[in-house]
Amino acid sequence: MDYKIVMPSGIVFDFSNMVGAGRLQAQEVEQALQQQGAAAEKAVCELRRTGFSKNHLSKDGTPEHVYFPRMPYIADGNPNTEQSIIKLMRYSKHLRSKDVVIFLGVGGSYLGNKVLFDAFGGYHWNTSATLRQGQPCIYFSGNNLDPVDCNSLLFKMRRMAGVSAQAGKKLKIMLVPISKSGTTLETISAFTYFYANLSQNADIDLDCTVVTDLKAPVENAPLLQLAEKFGWERFDIKEGIGGRFCIMTDPGLVTMAALGGDIEEFLRGARDMDIYCQQAELAENPALLNALLKFMAYERGRDIEVFMPYSMRLKSLSEWYVQLLAESLGKRRNREGATVYYGRTPIVAVGTTDMHAQTQQHQDGRLNKVVQFLEVANPEVEAVLHNPFADVPFFDKYEGMDMAKALKAALNANEAALTGDNRYNARFTLPKLNEYYLGQLMYFLMLTIAYEGELADVDAFDQPGVEVYKKLMKAQL
Repeated sequence: MDYKIVMPSGIVFDFSNMVGAGRLQAQEVEQALQQQGAAAEKAVCELRRTGFSKNHLSKDGTPEHVYFPRMPYIADGNPNTEQSIIKLMRYSKHLRSKDVVIFLGVGGSYLGNKVLFDAFGGYHWNTSATLRQGQPCIYFSGNNLDPVDCNSLLFKMRRMAGVSAQAGKKLKIMLVPISKSGTTLETISAFTYFYANLSQNADIDLDCTVVTDLKAPVENAPLLQLAEKFGWERFDIKEGIGGRFCIMTDPGLVTMAALGGDIEEFLRGARDMDIYCQQAELAENPALLNALLKFMAYERGRDIEVFMPYSMRLKSLSEWYVQLLAESLGKRRNREGATVYYGRTPIVAVGTTDMHAQTQQHQDGRLNKVVQFLEVANPEVEAVLHNPFADVPFFDKYEGMDMAKALKAALNANEAALTGDNRYNARFTLPKLNEYYLGQLMYFLMLTIAYEGELADVDAFDQPGVEVYKKLMKAQL
């Protein structure tokens, strides 16, 4: 077995450091692949074909389809159709007439959207008209019941409205609440807070777009009621797409539309990844191997996964992955009802930042971790250092240093240090960061979760533990 898979797109999955002394043994990996891996592959093929996942029920206890594998394929009857993509593209053009878009959502209605913003917008998006190229400023709220955070953004909007008023214009704001039920506490709290305050400001032209379940009975869907009453634009949250998997459907693609990003390339990347994984032999299927290796490592006590991109733009990808992994695989019982307490605790880390914070624990702490590295091979930006202080010889050693090469050297050193102590680690490499490659990677991670759910025999598509605190919290409110 080759311990490095180079996909046709150029993405590399190098898992050679998962195998070796003190780690997994090649023979046992190959044996597990032919037995457990083959069974998991068969189950995921059935999931693709029928939307059926063994013993999966909705939070109401009724049978529920799982359709996330259909997201990449634009076709009638799928979550994305030609009509829905055209609608999103028109919406993207419409948003160019707005000054600000505020997305309001929590969990899967926020984390994936923030990945898209950080990857294709970034820290300076809202301060650079050149970077935005006509698209609106983008802000997020409703991801926490934090009054200070909401008030801070409200103050920002009032200040921007004041500047617009001085120029003889109104500030055009679009509020976008995202909630399948239309009753999510964080989302609705933020939405009503901002709507009540902004709609009363004479210097603001306020509009709304609703992203919710458009097939729900209107009497049970407050956001849908408002959309029908006021004639607001609305987008759908489709059946069979759980929140943590929804990034490639309307709840996530509205953010790509606001950014002016290439939606079709994002989906094409996911589609190519799915096709590759379907056609590959078991030993060359990267999603299946990723799932199997981490499942086997878990059985050997590695119950923490550190997801560590060497890119600040991808820190939010780690945060998205935390929800994907924790909610999908952190389960008290398996699908037969037996108590298993399965799952790894996901940890967000960023290289090189957290080499100065977490790496001491990774290197010398308990042998209970898998470190998953992620690199972007071509950052498409060159930053070469020069010594501006000629009279201070200390800085001469930095003359001509390429920061991208230094970043890669740090990753290589971290990887080598862990491997030298027989600590589990693996590496994903993206050729560059664009819509296509991000689509490939995010879909790959979702597919990996589906495979590991099969390997561990847990329902990767429910979240019963979340419902416990929700009931207790509702009783207090």
